[in-house]
Amino acid sequence: MTTKGIENVNPQRFVKKTKREVTTQEEDESVKDPIDEREIFDLLRDISDPEHPMSLEELNVVQITNIEVDDHQNSVKVFYTPTIPHCSMATLIGLSIKVCLLRSLPPRFKVEVNISPGSHASEEAVNKQLADKERVSAALENSNLLEVVNQCIVKSLE
Repeated sequence: MTTKGIENVNPQRFVKKTKREVTTQEEDESVKDPIDEREIFDLLRDISDPEHPMSLEELNVVQITNIEVDDHQNSVKVFYTPTIPHCSMATLIGLSIKVCLLRSLPPRFKVEVNISPGSHASEEAVNKQLADKERVSAALENSNLLEVVNQCIVKSLE
């Protein structure tokens, strides 16, 4: 891989957490099993970074402590932290997180994806884009962009 165009050539790599074991109760469709932060984290942890052959978990972009779930209110909020304050991939990473959740969660959930406060120079602009349903929809109509998003999330949905 060439380093031309890559902003963070040598990102810090973090240790992945062990996978959560799925219990028989969780697999039982007759038991109500509320969605929690760990389940959301498990959906997001293996999303690939668009620039590096590492997952968002390995780059510490997504962390379980930055996920808020209210199963009763049908809301999921994810705050993610780009590896550098001027990361040009921040919007693409947020879009990948949002698409992964929209595809994985029941449609009753309102999904909100934001950059962690103070972690990116264009935090407000990126958050505004990710909150705008029309912009997200338009982005996903771009076949090139959709292909990149799909490549990022393919492992996390397997």
